[in-house]
Amino acid sequence: MNLLESLRYLAALEQHRHFGRAAQACHITQPALSNAIRALEEAFGTTIVRRGRQYEGLTPEGELALAHGHRMLHEAEALRQALASRAGAPTGVLQIGVVPSAEPLAARFAARLQALHPGIRPVLRSLSSPEIEAGLDSLALDIGLGYSDRPEVRSRQLAVWPQYEEQCFLLQAGDVAAAPFAFGPALPWREAAQQPLGLLTPEMHFRALIDEAFASAGVRPVPALETNAVLALLVAVQQGTLAAVLPGALVAVARALPGLVARPLVSPVLGTPIAWLSSGSSRPTLALQAALALAQQANWQAEVALHSGALGVAG
Repeated sequence: MNLLESLRYLAALEQHRHFGRAAQACHITQPALSNAIRALEEAFGTTIVRRGRQYEGLTPEGELALAHGHRMLHEAEALRQALASRAGAPTGVLQIGVVPSAEPLAARFAARLQALHPGIRPVLRSLSSPEIEAGLDSLALDIGLGYSDRPEVRSRQLAVWPQYEEQCFLLQAGDVAAAPFAFGPALPWREAAQQPLGLLTPEMHFRALIDEAFASAGVRPVPALETNAVLALLVAVQQGTLAAVLPGALVAVARALPGLVARPLVSPVLGTPIAWLSSGSSRPTLALQAALALAQQANWQAEVALHSGALGVAG
């Protein structure tokens, strides 16, 4: 039995929560993955996976095995990178988690990092804030782009690398479908609540921030549409019947779409700090060191300012 490979299969199983999808992600057959997990159980002398007609999760012993497995896999990747990388040319996989509202910035970052260091292979995953924080804590993720003011970031003692302060816009269709994208005048949250709104679903942290802003303005709108897919909101707004409350990082993407108008939301102005997060207790891999160096470069910071936050619009 190859212990590291078997632990990698276990991590994939917990990530995908399905034997078939986990096997596909690991480029092996489902029976091979199942046999590797059973070999782990025989080696450890305990059941680590709860099985029914399908995957039902890990046993407490399995959770413990996975926690140790993540750290072993992290150290193995760090060693692999150290052996494979030449000075100034880091090589290896970089596991990145990003909250959906910051996906465009994370994608730009990953592309720029890969162009600077062709030996680095970023793996970008859209995850919730709790999933990112847990992944960094367990070392399943190397770095995450998310909300740095959450109490869980402090309690897990994650390292914080500030990037920008996100602000909110109301995005809606303009009067002329073929007109270029435009910024409109600022709009109070109370007035925005009168629109037929498409919003992210309640479990998402950005939605919680929106709800708080509406509540502080003394309103509680009932959304006409809810989704956990940010692309779905952009498409819905393009249809011309709905408006959506979106962060600047997503409005920056919408600037390429004709017929849309974005209005900064005020009273209150919601400013939310977004940062790169990493484990505060582990030794960074060479790929992570390169990523953190890029995150602090002036030219990257200038690109961030163009594609997030207030987008240079006066409130």
